[in-house]
Amino acid sequence: MKTLIGFTLLSLAGTALTAQAASTEYQDIEHGRYLSVLGDCAACHTANEEQPLAGGVSLETPFGTLVAPNITPDAETGLGNWTFEDFKGTMTEGIGKGGYHLYPAMPYPAYTLMRDEDLRDLWAYLRTVSPVNHDVEANQLPFPFNIRLAMMGWNWLNFDDRDFQPDPDRPDDINRGAYLVEGLDHCGTCHTPRNFMGGDGDGKFTGAIVDDWLAPNITPDPHKGIGGWSEDELVEYLKTGGNRFDFASGPMADEVRHSSQYWTDDDLHAVARYLLTGAGIDETASSADAPEPLAQSNAQVQAGSKIYFDRCAGCHKTDGSGENGMFPQLAENPLINNDNASSLIRVVLAGSRAVDTDAKPTAPAMPAFGWDLSDDQIANVVTFVRNSWGNAAPTVSAGDVAEMRKALQGE
Repeated sequence: MKTLIGFTLLSLAGTALTAQAASTEYQDIEHGRYLSVLGDCAACHTANEEQPLAGGVSLETPFGTLVAPNITPDAETGLGNWTFEDFKGTMTEGIGKGGYHLYPAMPYPAYTLMRDEDLRDLWAYLRTVSPVNHDVEANQLPFPFNIRLAMMGWNWLNFDDRDFQPDPDRPDDINRGAYLVEGLDHCGTCHTPRNFMGGDGDGKFTGAIVDDWLAPNITPDPHKGIGGWSEDELVEYLKTGGNRFDFASGPMADEVRHSSQYWTDDDLHAVARYLLTGAGIDETASSADAPEPLAQSNAQVQAGSKIYFDRCAGCHKTDGSGENGMFPQLAENPLINNDNASSLIRVVLAGSRAVDTDAKPTAPAMPAFGWDLSDDQIANVVTFVRNSWGNAAPTVSAGDVAEMRKALQGE
């Protein structure tokens, strides 16, 4: 009888340990799934929503086209024959299985900051994704950029292989924000200007052009950046796709749709606090004096005002205050004050529909005016908006509008 009882107790203990192990494994995989959302893996690796992470998204770079690869566990065309060490090398060093060099369109210069435990959980999750047999020719760059060995020189000049080190003088939430912004969320990949080699240029987080959209200044600069936003307003933008100043469009719409709307509130606030404190940048990057606006007697401003009150004031109001939740506030809007007016020109020319999210499923839209406004007229009205109601920014020329019109016709 004692033997039977002992055997039963051992069996129960073994069952409990097995259940605990299964629960821990599930938690690791679920954490890995969340990490894939934080990193917005789907934005680059999902071309077909019915085949998640099977690759095929074209990434246009100044040097040519790259196509994001299949990262499902398919043995022939995905990561099925990879080991964790292969995956880690890809994520943190830009070295794929077999030793080939990746291009920094895969943001390993940011992912290099990821902790090993997060990499392992992300890898565990990717192993559970449904395998898809989808062969992708990733490198479609022209000669000589298609020679991957050139990346050895690029890495020597532009890549800092380092671990994330929390700042002991900063609170945990700011360090969490730093870990996300600088690493897995890779915000600088879009919002930091590029140098001539495609590496990080000067002016961290001060904005850059992505697919003919301006990824705006996200420093605490109150005139050109997000310094005029509150923490809650930045969280609202990332969670719902819009706030009183702006609605996410273009590449940022994809980021909100697939990624930031699903972040935890703690992570949203951590990212907002890190960005708004300017903890990761040189203080001088967000302390420039605001310029003086063009005089209302300026000929271009006067011409633009007539167009604005005829075509725009019905939605954005005569004082540029907009309609909360429907039409952005143009007055004292730091995103309008960027030196580069690409996004503003683009939405006037071609219109735009903001991102739809779970929180705001009905996305507001901006109609296109390029069909009946000339390049001069659009330049004038954009210049008027950029120099009214507390805004101040350089003029926009008809040539700027013509260049954007040509780019849109080529899409």
